[in-house]
Amino acid sequence: MNTQYHFPISSSTAANCTVKTISDEVVGSIKDIMLDTETGEIAYVVLAVDTGFLNLGNKLLALPWGAFDFHSHQRGVILVKINKEKLENAPGFDKDDWPIGPQHQFINDVHTYYGFDRRRALIE
Repeated sequence: MNTQYHFPISSSTAANCTVKTISDEVVGSIKDIMLDTETGEIAYVVLAVDTGFLNLGNKLLALPWGAFDFHSHQRGVILVKINKEKLENAPGFDKDDWPIGPQHQFINDVHTYYGFDRRRALIE
């Protein structure tokens, strides 16, 4: 059955999906969606990498929203549009050591690493 999610999608629905590469390899799941409290936009998505994927352990990765394809043809699957090598070398963090403090540089670094422009709403 096709699960093409039509926008909007709830964060709980996204968190209950399996994240796979476009090569159909299970990567993990969406752990959380971080919001920019100044702009109201999604700052990044936290991807919990499964232990067996690329021997990354239980690493958490921050990825731009645009790195995901929610229109998978598999039920309960969201695709990550990033290749294995990029994910393997991605900056990540441990479940007990999330980024804290001012995060503008961290968010910009995440978007730059994956090659995505960071859209910023105008703050008035």
